[in-house]
Amino acid sequence: MKYYYVYIATNPQNNVFYTGVTNNLIRRIYEHKQKLVSGFTEKYNINKLVFYEVYEDINEAIRREKQIKGGSREKKLKLIEKTNSNYEDLYSSII
Repeated sequence: MKYYYVYIATNPQNNVFYTGVTNNLIRRIYEHKQKLVSGFTEKYNINKLVFYEVYEDINEAIRREKQIKGGSREKKLKLIEKTNSNYEDLYSSII
């Protein structure tokens, strides 16, 4: 079975957020940490995984990503804080 991940990553100061979708969360966060992804995440030093959800259907994952991206900053903060109130880097828990 293939899985898809919707995730939110942030910078060390927890003040810039990036929402994405991927089929390989470990690889994708590694790319962020190593600055292998140019653009927004490199510019703002997005390298800390603070939230993720797992889906079996890519279409559901994409819908959820769009829903999160379309929501307010406050909604993103509440979503993260429900499961990760200290904004810990979750990367070590998935490798």
